[in-house]
Amino acid sequence: MSFTRTAPVQHDTIEGVPEPSEHAHLVGHAEAADLVAGAFRAGRLHHALLLAGPAGIGKATLAFRLAFHLLGNRDPSQAPAALELPDPTSPLFRSIAQNAHPSLLYLTRPANDRTKGFKTVITVEEIRRLGRFLAMTSHDGGHRVVIVDPVDDLNTSAANALLKGLEEPPPRTVFILIAHSPGRLLPTIRSRCQTLRLQPLADADVLAVLGQLGLPVPDDTGARAALAQRAEGSVRNAILLTEYGGLEIAGAIDALLDAPAFDGAAAARLADAVTGREQAMQFDLFNDHLLGSLAARAADAARAGAARAADRLAAGWSDIRRATVETDTFNLDRRQHAMSQLMAAHRAVQAARMPDAA
Repeated sequence: MSFTRTAPVQHDTIEGVPEPSEHAHLVGHAEAADLVAGAFRAGRLHHALLLAGPAGIGKATLAFRLAFHLLGNRDPSQAPAALELPDPTSPLFRSIAQNAHPSLLYLTRPANDRTKGFKTVITVEEIRRLGRFLAMTSHDGGHRVVIVDPVDDLNTSAANALLKGLEEPPPRTVFILIAHSPGRLLPTIRSRCQTLRLQPLADADVLAVLGQLGLPVPDDTGARAALAQRAEGSVRNAILLTEYGGLEIAGAIDALLDAPAFDGAAAARLADAVTGREQAMQFDLFNDHLLGSLAARAADAARAGAARAADRLAAGWSDIRRATVETDTFNLDRRQHAMSQLMAAHRAVQAARMPDAA
């Protein structure tokens, strides 16, 4: 599917793939969609919704569909009982997609003028835009919508600033917070929201969305099953796995971490593959899978009752996460980062296997 992008480029934009605000179709999450549509029509919609679930499963798409529904129906009692399928050619849809609707504020990671990329957090300066937005009256007397995507990316100052807005929201204002890891949020933020926990998509739904987007789906039944399994219910994961070598990167990382001895030559080849001039997406995939692999291993160890192994893996995750943020923030050498963090992750996995970690 070819399309002309109308939405601003974001920190997680994938070339050739529509942003959630540009994608009219919502796959899955029918129960949550019906719940919020019914609550809006009955005049009982909570002022702050927390859409929680893994990245790439459609939380932002649902958020923009809800925004379209709220902004397109000034009188809630006359609103449809279900979220409407937007008309992509309508002025309302286009203004929302372009982040130009006066009653919608979309907050995400801002541009980093120094690196020409994007910042690694949502800064307090971004959240201060909220105060100015809330101080204005709605342009048509209808609802106003604030989307924070994802709320996980708020730094401490920004989280506290958002909390002030949640504590005393103006009438007819709805906050939609998107969270990949709601446990990382301030308890005071979570307590002021109605949480809707969205589940990963079914394998068939993931493949269906790829087809809707005009992206290739493997012809071989086994290859399709392997892709769906690795994607773990996330369309974003599936796109990155197929379009940016994510399957190969993940396989190489897992092989390195599982090897009894650290293979420096294999690590160097992988580092070269993910840190070239045009390899920004591959570098992000590398970091995401390395962190995800350690997190999954820590969770498995915890479920098995191996508390010390889980602690060692969690500590390794925390150290690598901090190093990743520092590399992005200070524009450090990416190849060196890849090599050093592969070594650190291998040490954490091996330490977790030591007898005293059981």
